[in-house]
Amino acid sequence: MTNKNYKHLRNKMIQTQLKERGINDESIIEAFRVVPRHLFVPDSYKKQAYSDRPLPIGDNQTISQPYIVALMTQLLQLTGEDEVLEIGTGSGFQTAILAELASEVFTIERKSDLQERAKYIHRSLEIDNVAYFVGDGTVGWPEHSPYSKILGTGGVPDVPDSLLDQLADSGRMVIPVGDRRQQRLYTVVKKTQEVSYKKGVYCSFVPLVGEYGW
Repeated sequence: MTNKNYKHLRNKMIQTQLKERGINDESIIEAFRVVPRHLFVPDSYKKQAYSDRPLPIGDNQTISQPYIVALMTQLLQLTGEDEVLEIGTGSGFQTAILAELASEVFTIERKSDLQERAKYIHRSLEIDNVAYFVGDGTVGWPEHSPYSKILGTGGVPDVPDSLLDQLADSGRMVIPVGDRRQQRLYTVVKKTQEVSYKKGVYCSFVPLVGEYGW
């Protein structure tokens, strides 16, 4: 498939999967326009890279449905000045979208091979505002905290206190909370040490494995 074909599919995805479903932040739309999603999926799935569903990327992991990536990003309300903690690098696509919209992204992944693959793609795209760590994402990355935004890309039974502790005052966290099969997107806001929780759409993410996850 040619770059022209990929561009056509990407534009169609943006219109039908994002804009028509309420993704109206122009900075997010532009990030999806410039980040080539097909680079983040295995060769056998490249023709489906812009389809309206998650796709397997190996190691029992998936790249999330484009709309869900956009929705979670929009819920974060990024300003361009944020330091974002991402729990679960996975394919690296969500990381790349965050990198377009934040000052710096700190991303954690349990599986070193996945993170190395993502890092390689990021470097090929000249993305240079991402720091990488291999470890238990549910513990977070306290050395660089507090973070103005935290994004979890795997399902947890409850919002981990370890991540709440690393969220800055007036910070926001978006994370799927529920059981192993189905979750709801939670938007968590921390203000003057008080924490509010807002439940959003139902979703289905792979479980976030770790000390404070599954």
